[in-house]
Amino acid sequence: MAATLRIALAGLGTVGAGVLRLLEENGDLIAARAGRAIEVVAVSARDRSKDRGVDLSAYDWEDDMTAFAAREDVDVVVELVGGSDGPALALARKALAGGKGVVTANKAMIAHHGLELARLAEQSDAPLRYEAAVSGGIPVVKGLGEGAAANRIERIYGILNGTCNYVLSAMESAGADFAEVLSDAQALGYAEADPTFDIEGVDAGHKLAILASLAFGTQLDFDAVETTGITRIRAADIAQGKALGYVIRLIGLADVSDDGHLFQRVAPYLVPVSHPLAGVTGPTNAVVAEGNFSGRLLFEGAGAGDGPTASAVVADLIDIARGSRAAPFSLPVAGLKAAEPADPGHRRNRAYLRFVVADRPGVLAEITAAMRDAGVSIESMMQHGQPDDTGEPVLVAMVTHDGPESGVASALALLEGSESLVEEPLVMRLLG
Repeated sequence: MAATLRIALAGLGTVGAGVLRLLEENGDLIAARAGRAIEVVAVSARDRSKDRGVDLSAYDWEDDMTAFAAREDVDVVVELVGGSDGPALALARKALAGGKGVVTANKAMIAHHGLELARLAEQSDAPLRYEAAVSGGIPVVKGLGEGAAANRIERIYGILNGTCNYVLSAMESAGADFAEVLSDAQALGYAEADPTFDIEGVDAGHKLAILASLAFGTQLDFDAVETTGITRIRAADIAQGKALGYVIRLIGLADVSDDGHLFQRVAPYLVPVSHPLAGVTGPTNAVVAEGNFSGRLLFEGAGAGDGPTASAVVADLIDIARGSRAAPFSLPVAGLKAAEPADPGHRRNRAYLRFVVADRPGVLAEITAAMRDAGVSIESMMQHGQPDDTGEPVLVAMVTHDGPESGVASALALLEGSESLVEEPLVMRLLG
């Protein structure tokens, strides 16, 4: 058997501790599959005295995790600290520049600095792996980079954030509004105390940018990802979607036009109940890739958690132990194309629009006139609540016929500043 692969582990949270447990419990099996043993020689975390439920006595402790990059007894650094910049990025840079491999679960760092790190990896002939950064234990990075490598990917999309999916599917089953369900999700541990990155679509945007680069051979461009979160979705929207034969899911979607423009969007979509993503509930992730020869590929599973994420980290270590030196984004960095962001106004789809309006005569006429003047054809219109003498706002929802997104944008621009609108309209596209 070949020489042991020696690793240093930065970050001893739930995933880091999970990696240690997995290597200990399945050590013999992992060594047999990797062709050599994988051994942890050093660890680092913020608090040395914290009880993490694992025995750390066999490992050297480094207060400064960047010291791993200078250790001669370390072949690969595993970074599980997080954050797009700061110590995590400093460690990754130093390790790769020094010829050491890097395995990370840090989606923000890869989305913002992946090209730089990939260049360093190429220059030093060092492996850079990040399967755990996208959808936890689902092997979608390997699936796209290797399993679907012979295909031209036409489109990639999916449910990329378990917190949002739990909230939306819980709203669906309970008929409750967003704030109530989010509070329950936090109590159950499915949402962070500060869930902003999740519920505003940023976390899913990081993952989508990485998947788009892998799928289309384009340079990472997180700044061009259009993100809309789920905070404005109401129980009434869920109910209306159900009546129309749809469920609401936060979807990350990317494709490249024939002229090379890259479209990347994270937003709530109405998903037909017949679509595979409609049945994905709870804190589950699912990714769909459409290949020109493979057809539709569906990757589904746990998108987070210590076990699934640790499994993805160790799978990357096994690949490195076997000698894999696959390009981090499937192509050498020089081969990744710079793609101009696509203009979403040219995209055609049906849209769901929800207005909260003042209860007074002429409001519906004003809305429909704006749609008419912008060239938007209305397929159906629904009103929630009956006009009465209370003066309470009324919800009006409509679904448009297929048309360019620029038409809906123009209609809403015509309505901007209207005293009839109590709050900003909500727009969700229908996934098709």
